[in-house]
This record gives sequence, structure tokens and C-alpha cells, in this order.
Amino acid sequence: MSFISYYFHWSQEEVMAMDHASRRRWCEEISSINSSLNPSDSKKKEKSILEFGRK
Repeated sequence: MSFISYYFHWSQEEVMAMDHASRRRWCEEISSINSSLNPSDSKKKEKSILEFGRK
């Protein structure tokens, strides 16, 4: 929730009004935007926020 609020400056109420799938989709969108604005070098691939905690 804070990830979306931070990047889009949406209130807690706005973010919590969305269902889980919508919040997840917005996290993917933000990660995609960040990747396109800040391309990493080819040796190091940046992770999406959704990939953290996965093994």
C-alpha cells in the first residue's frame, strides 16, 4: 500500500478502496515505469516489488 501511495501520491483511503488484484496490478505498473526510467546495466536486473520475498 505504501509503495503505491509513495509513487502516485494517493491517500490511504484511495489505495485501500481498491481490491487486492488492482493494488497488485498498480505495483507491477509502477515497477515497470521505474525500470524504464532507470534502466540497470545488463548484468544486474532490478526486481519488481512483487518479487521480493520470493525464493
